[in-house]
Amino acid sequence: MNLLEKLATFICKKFALWIIIFSAIAFLQPEPFKPIASYISYLLGFIMLGMGLTMSLRDFELVLKYPKEVFYGVSFRYLIMPLVGYSVAKLLGLPPALAAGVVLLGACPSGTASNVMTFIAKGDTALSVTVSSVNTMLAPVLTPYIFLLLAGTFIPIDVMALLLEIVKIVLLPVTIGIILRMIAGGTVERLQKIVPAFSVVLIVTVVAAVVAVNAGRLATVGLIVLFAVFLHNSLGLLLGYGAARGVGMSERKSRAITFEIGMENSGLAVALAMAHLDPITALPAALCTIWQNISGSMLAGYWSSKGEVVNNDELELAKGEV
Repeated sequence: MNLLEKLATFICKKFALWIIIFSAIAFLQPEPFKPIASYISYLLGFIMLGMGLTMSLRDFELVLKYPKEVFYGVSFRYLIMPLVGYSVAKLLGLPPALAAGVVLLGACPSGTASNVMTFIAKGDTALSVTVSSVNTMLAPVLTPYIFLLLAGTFIPIDVMALLLEIVKIVLLPVTIGIILRMIAGGTVERLQKIVPAFSVVLIVTVVAAVVAVNAGRLATVGLIVLFAVFLHNSLGLLLGYGAARGVGMSERKSRAITFEIGMENSGLAVALAMAHLDPITALPAALCTIWQNISGSMLAGYWSSKGEVVNNDELELAKGEV
């Protein structure tokens, strides 16, 4: 197990590198990767099952302890990023399918990488995990309707189909994962260090498949989509931190909320686009998977290098920082 854990750690640490390498291979040699596109929904289901295995009912306890912070985190998530996505799409004059892809990316819940980035950045990891969990559970309802509201002018959208797809590939696997952890906690705990690496492999596979399917069009639209993703992610991180500080959150909590806003569940956006929309709609999410892990790591590393942050909520409360 020790060897497997070391291998898993190595795979996770080089996440962004694997995505870049296999995306490049899929772009140059797309044919071997194209058949995988038919199985993207199932692959994401396994990814979300892995997320569920890392969750427990305790992750939701913070809703009662810090209801205001959780409410702000969830509200900012589903307000800031969809509106930023819509604004970026309009500003750049993206074609309808790509514009919808950017909006869909913003309408999805926060990604699991946000928890890792928060930990590295010495933010409030417990708050990050709770907000991610609540965001994910609300996604079946909020994601399709926000997407319809903002992207319905770009392309036709079947809300019910999207809702059922999210239930199938997100809510159901996550719930199964939580239940498995409850009834087989010892076994699941032993697998905790391996599960993230398994998810990394699946995410890399999904992104490579999307790149392969869109290889012919990537050469013509790749740069503008990458710029759109850069703007979307950068504005999300900036506005996430600004909004958290603006409502009086402490530095540690603000760092957590920053990553909850700026780090997308791009895998979900890819799966929804590939299952129900034009495959090119999945391109912004695929490129976001690459970029957000680079930008998130850079920001987390910067905050980590600034030293420890006060971790005493009572002291923060006394200073009026919460």
